[in-house]
Amino acid sequence: YAREPYDALLDTFEPGETAASVAPVLNGLAEAIVRLLDRLRGSAHQPDPTILKGGFDVAAQRRFCRVALDILGFDSGAGRLDVSAHPFSTTIGPGDSRITTRYVPDSFGEAFFSVAHEAGHAMYEMGLPAVHWGTPRGESVSLGVHESQSRLWENFVARSLGFWRHVFSMAQAAFPKLKGVPLEAFHAAVNHVHPGLIRVDADEVTYNLHVLLRFELELKLLRHELAVADLPEAWNQGMTRLLGITPPDFASGVMQDVHWSGGLIGYFPTYTLGNVYAAQLFEAAERDLGELEPRFARGEFRPLLDWLREKVHGRGMTYRARDLIQEVTGAAPDPGKLVAYLERKFGGVYGV
Repeated sequence: YAREPYDALLDTFEPGETAASVAPVLNGLAEAIVRLLDRLRGSAHQPDPTILKGGFDVAAQRRFCRVALDILGFDSGAGRLDVSAHPFSTTIGPGDSRITTRYVPDSFGEAFFSVAHEAGHAMYEMGLPAVHWGTPRGESVSLGVHESQSRLWENFVARSLGFWRHVFSMAQAAFPKLKGVPLEAFHAAVNHVHPGLIRVDADEVTYNLHVLLRFELELKLLRHELAVADLPEAWNQGMTRLLGITPPDFASGVMQDVHWSGGLIGYFPTYTLGNVYAAQLFEAAERDLGELEPRFARGEFRPLLDWLREKVHGRGMTYRARDLIQEVTGAAPDPGKLVAYLERKFGGVYGV
């Protein structure tokens, strides 16, 4: 590394990026998100999250998740869905990309959105050129680009109103609890914004605040500006500053992620970079294909997948992540696209 020790680690996960290039993205997002969060908190139109709680039979969830995978374009002949304590995606080899989820009877979203997220990872792997397996052309670009695919399918597609216009009747048939629930109320519930303690459970709006906190602390640790012994207190202060909540214990605070205990410092920024890339890619897809939500409402998801296969998946590591986004969208990575998307979407959901 030239000047910043953190760069040596970040480059492992997001080749070519540095702390200096990532910091403005994260800080700019945080400022905009905090302002948006204040507006959403003050809205008189608050979603009812209890719609997604209780009464979701696990067997019915399994069946519904498999139907949703088929609808999104997951190739069940080249992958499979199983159960694990923590959802993940892994590729064994060409034509073998596997995902897992966990089913909770008290929560619809726990399993379903994990499936949509991991399917995004798997469909990226499925789209890599098999003929180039084992070479850079047959490998994914970076963790940020990988995350862009999972977040795009989870949030831009599976949390969209268009998607639920297509599948909500299926959900109502599968889960008696949803009979009589208006589509708009359900859509608002799956987009409920509520600051919480746990990163992996965070909503679209607050998620990047969790990432910013971890990035700030990692920089301080590697710069020797923060001792490990002082990390829990620094964590609690950061959570209070960014999200307005303070962890009651280490388990729901500083020790909740496996990244640090696994030595994966420099990993966290790739999650937010993935969100930034996803917003730009989705906008570019609509530029080329036209508005996508009406297509989702008709069950047409293949055009988006085919576009991603051509523009992102099929190129392997031909480009660095930043250069890939420039090539596909015509602009360098820009957090403003994500901010505009969040303000448009959640402004609509919350009526602000």
